Amino acid sequence: MTTFETRDPTDQAFWSERFDRNFMPWDKGGVPAALRDFVAQSSRSAVVLIPGCGSAYEVAYLSEAGWDVTAIDFSPAAVGAARAVLGQWAARVEQADFFTFTPQKTPDIIYERAFLCALPPRTHAAIAARWAALLPPGGLLAGFFYFDDAPKGPPFGIAAAQLDALLLPYFERIDDRPVIDSITAFAGKERWQVWQRLA
Repeated sequence: MTTFETRDPTDQAFWSERFDRNFMPWDKGGVPAALRDFVAQSSRSAVVLIPGCGSAYEVAYLSEAGWDVTAIDFSPAAVGAARAVLGQWAARVEQADFFTFTPQKTPDIIYERAFLCALPPRTHAAIAARWAALLPPGGLLAGFFYFDDAPKGPPFGIAAAQLDALLLPYFERIDDRPVIDSITAFAGKERWQVWQRLA
């Protein structure tokens, strides 16, 4: 059994220890089908922010589609792993704390991929408020949301009603569909959703 020194997922050392030891059961190793469909159906390119990006495979995909992407992670080991994966797009990944980071360009889209569920429920209201603060009216929060009632994490699941309570003060949900290619840890428990920032 793998044992770790750090147990608090709000501590960057928690994530760095797991990246350093290549323990990343949440890592899909590629770009999910729902994101590919989303990009294919979009009428224009966009400025995208990816918080808690991990290995950040999506950065290369979005960049090659002509989208302006910035990905951040507060773990130096995660940033190193992402830059190693991304080659020519490595500079699009920065080490930063989502709660204090201000992007150079206002994002049209924030891409959510296992960031909310990586952090404990006590942080969720602050995450939702920060998403809302970073997006302009009409901006989109698009990605994957993990629904589960297990008390321990990560991943920390959320009930559908709890997610609504977090997001409906700021956003309107405009898309909601099942995910067809989840990794084992999320199978049957995640949905692709798109939320639009209210005016």
